[in-house]
Amino acid sequence: MNSKTFRGGSLRRGLRGAALAAAVAAALLTTAACQNDDGKAAAKPTTTASSSGSASTGAGAPKTTAPTTDSGTGSGSPTGKGKGKGKGNGDGGETGGGNGTKYADCQASGLGTAVELQDPRGETPRHFLLTVTNRSKTPCVLNDAPQVRLTAGNSAPIVEPLGEPDSEPVVVEGGGKAYAGLYVFGNDEGGEAQYDQSDRFTATLVAGEGTELSGTLVFDLPDGLDTISVDDAARVNGWAGTEGLAMRPITQL
Repeated sequence: MNSKTFRGGSLRRGLRGAALAAAVAAALLTTAACQNDDGKAAAKPTTTASSSGSASTGAGAPKTTAPTTDSGTGSGSPTGKGKGKGKGNGDGGETGGGNGTKYADCQASGLGTAVELQDPRGETPRHFLLTVTNRSKTPCVLNDAPQVRLTAGNSAPIVEPLGEPDSEPVVVEGGGKAYAGLYVFGNDEGGEAQYDQSDRFTATLVAGEGTELSGTLVFDLPDGLDTISVDDAARVNGWAGTEGLAMRPITQL
């Protein structure tokens, strides 16, 4: 009995040991499998993050535009051939005289002339208003200042302009007028001094390009004056569209 009993206990102990060994082995296999699964799971986020970063760079980031020399204006880019006053383009209204308008320069033969004394009677005549009238129905242009001579002959000196003449041309309408102020005498010595005498003024017109035009304007003295004294203090103001603009600087002399 005791011997049978021993064998039965041994058998039971052997079975329990085998069962325990099997359980341990199963646990080890399960642990290994879990570790493998955890490793794969741990590795997966790293791969996803890298893939996500790559996708963000390719699709979500702003595109870089390559440099370009195209101004974006197409055929409208400047060519330097726009309209202006240059001769030869046919668009600026330039005339042969180069005065910058669509009208021709005034010609001496087409202008009437008059002179008006600006000083009170009894005082030395010094200040005169020169007036020209366009006898045509077509506007014409006066440039700069007239080339005035106070004594007869083309050899007489030309009166110096008072400052720089206005570079803007004066358009004289058909039947209209234009004006120039003239100062002729600056000497106050009086007495026995002798001065040049003049009974008229002459003037040559200037073209828009600065050359002299043909023809001479003659300005006879106003009634009551046979001759006047003139000297090298004389000055002429440029052409103006009003009497005030023509005379205002002259009256300061």
